[in-house]
Amino acid sequence: NSLTHQKEPFEPRDAGKAGIYCCGPTVYNLVHVGNARPYVTFAVLRSWLRHRGLETTLVTNITDVDDKIIAKANAEGRDSTEIAEEYTAAYVVDTDRLGIPRPDVEPRATETIPEIIDLVCQLISGGHAYPAHGSVYFRVRSFAEYGKLSKQRIDELEEGVRVDNEPGKTDPL
Repeated sequence: NSLTHQKEPFEPRDAGKAGIYCCGPTVYNLVHVGNARPYVTFAVLRSWLRHRGLETTLVTNITDVDDKIIAKANAEGRDSTEIAEEYTAAYVVDTDRLGIPRPDVEPRATETIPEIIDLVCQLISGGHAYPAHGSVYFRVRSFAEYGKLSKQRIDELEEGVRVDNEPGKTDPL
């Protein structure tokens, strides 16, 4: 259990069923061994759960719209859709060549844009996010349980480590 850091028996939420979500690739470049590790791990987990008699569904998304994809397209004078399609195809070929079974469901971000927009609007209207300079930022401090799973306290997080502070952000976190 990631929350308690204790070994516990797995008890499915729905009897006889298990669902696994694995964050998939952002398709702006080729996958490397580090990218492939979670796909192997979750495919093995799915196989083990099925072996244990659970009806198991593995979902691995493909992020086919992203700032990195757009930046690469702009740098190469190409369309971002072309970049995403090229590297999605390469991801499928490479993971297949590694013998990693395909996920049961492999949604693309572009297939869920209305749902993403709805969720972002809910976060904004609930005071948990805010728009600034064409982006939307999550208000980390609005979520009291932020860091609970990772055991990180907000007051101990190093500000701006992952991304330079951007104009319009009210908090570097």
